[in-house]
Amino acid sequence: MEALDYHAEERRKAEFDVEEMKIVWAGSRQAYEISDRVARLVASDPVFRKDNRTMLSRKDLFKDTLRKAAHAWKRIIELRLSEEEASKLRFFVDQPVFTDLHWGMFIPAIKGQGNEEQQQKWLPMAYKMQIIGCYAQTELGHGSNVQGLETTATFDPETDEFVIHSPTLTSSKWWPGGLGKVSTHALVYARLITDGQDHGVHGFIVQLRSLDDHLPLPGITVGDIGMKFGSGAYNSMDNGVLRFDHVRIPRDQMLMGVSQVTREGKFMQSDVPRQLVYGTMVYVRQKIVADASCALSRAVCIATRYSAVRRQFGSHNGGPETQVIDYKTQQSRLFPLLASAYAFRFVGEWLKWLYTDVTRRLEANDFSTLPEVHACTAGLKSVTTSATADAIEECRKLCGGHGYLSSSGLPELFAVYVPACTYEGDNVVLLLQVSRFLMKTVSQLGSGKKPVGTIAYMGRSEHLLQCRCEVERAEDWLKPNVILEAFEARAARMSVTCAKNLNNFPNQEEGFAQLATDLAEAAVAHVQLIIVSKFIEKLHQDIPGKGVKRQLEILFNVYALSLLHKHLGDFVTSGCITPKQGALANEQLRLLYSQVRPNAIALVDAFNYTDHYLGSVLGRYDGNVYPKLYEEAWKDPLNETVVPDGYHDYIRPILKHHIRVARL
Repeated sequence: MEALDYHAEERRKAEFDVEEMKIVWAGSRQAYEISDRVARLVASDPVFRKDNRTMLSRKDLFKDTLRKAAHAWKRIIELRLSEEEASKLRFFVDQPVFTDLHWGMFIPAIKGQGNEEQQQKWLPMAYKMQIIGCYAQTELGHGSNVQGLETTATFDPETDEFVIHSPTLTSSKWWPGGLGKVSTHALVYARLITDGQDHGVHGFIVQLRSLDDHLPLPGITVGDIGMKFGSGAYNSMDNGVLRFDHVRIPRDQMLMGVSQVTREGKFMQSDVPRQLVYGTMVYVRQKIVADASCALSRAVCIATRYSAVRRQFGSHNGGPETQVIDYKTQQSRLFPLLASAYAFRFVGEWLKWLYTDVTRRLEANDFSTLPEVHACTAGLKSVTTSATADAIEECRKLCGGHGYLSSSGLPELFAVYVPACTYEGDNVVLLLQVSRFLMKTVSQLGSGKKPVGTIAYMGRSEHLLQCRCEVERAEDWLKPNVILEAFEARAARMSVTCAKNLNNFPNQEEGFAQLATDLAEAAVAHVQLIIVSKFIEKLHQDIPGKGVKRQLEILFNVYALSLLHKHLGDFVTSGCITPKQGALANEQLRLLYSQVRPNAIALVDAFNYTDHYLGSVLGRYDGNVYPKLYEEAWKDPLNETVVPDGYHDYIRPILKHHIRVARL
């Protein structure tokens, strides 16, 4: 018997070629084919089952994670998967695991910061997983302030070794994924000390555990930091604590790509510029932005499909109730998130290009774009991860009470995603870094130095500070150039205003401290402009497929105008637009929701997620929600017995008034 598709009617409404949109989402036909093939491979393998994950104890969850990691590596070898295919397989297994840090941080750092000899020694072992590495930077007492790290690496010229030591409790390495129970090696970031002089923080490759019996080596105390937020979620990862008691390592295990210590103990900068370390940073941050679009699109897919299944109120003459997705209040909360998923996807694609461009420039000793790239990647990491974390929670609320069930997939998705707001740079701290770059740019506007890249609009600040929005009708807001200029004017005016206010402080640092909130908001305006501009660039590309480009144009307008509506105060108070023009934008936004509505299910189908990857009863492809919810309920361990354990000890005495009361 053929399974029913409760979304079939919704899919027939689609006004565009869904298969072509899948290719647009994936980035290319080849990327789509690889993703589709690997996703189905994972979904069909019983070892990668995850529907019981939130019910497992911590020990059982961790053992399940180890089993999946080993099986994934086995399948990668058996099928001779390419690096891209192997990465996709780990992605679709969808369980935080030590290999995330091994492939995502340990290997890139050695490639980016090690010299040629170190790369030749360590990378072959890492690629074959003969060693398993983690990235030990954050400490119990310091995270964002890397220069405040306390772990020391003191050079001993007599033995030609570094002595790695944790001098205080707060110098304990804290949080590195994979460190707690698995990693054999760590990239340890410590203060380099030679002949009593502190040369700042540098990276060192340190073996932690024996390759024979996995026991910690002498002088090393290592373990797991304990349970984290949520059920399942990030508790599959062995985030660790690590302390060193005068652990000695050979001198050549200091990462010497950009600086080195000679046999005599002399600290030297190498011929390779120190700026090369930025390559690793850009790589990691572009990956985080790409992950944001994946997590957001996953939550939006669940909420959109369930909103089309769920019916409440509005029944006429005994007919069906109204689909929740048809209520404007639902659309105004859901469709901007759908548009954001596409916006983040496209800015993530651009960041991949930026990483390639930065790498090429660094190799040619061209560092001209580095300050702009640093600010851009820091800002995008902050804005996309914060927006995604908020959006996942909003999607849970959009699914009503059922969204709170573990089987909806949303609680675990939220719990596993929210650390992104604090790892690899606290989001507020990153915004303040962006704001410093913006203030420096403003201060140089009269110097003849031309702003480049994502900050190029500042070169037209004289115009942007005076221009007036020409919108007279709601449909005028559909013009990309009108939207772009409004966002440019807002960003420029907020930055210039902050710069003027900073000048009122005799002490610049005191000004930054007092105006931190305004500066962070100016940084958000700048980053949102980047996302809007990259969406426009995507629309200028040749996009095949019936109706595909039209849907992207609608989504762009929803994304931009919903941001304008959300930050209307910024646009109006800075004089970019009038209150009436803001009202016209809101009017156009309501019309756009009606255009998204018939295509909503098809637009989330274009993400091409399997039911296994979504991990949600509410987001099932076939929409068969209620029978499956009922079925899932009976799988809970509490339902293994009709009469609960503890009935005779606790419930029956209450009911029968047999509770023994102590006499006081």
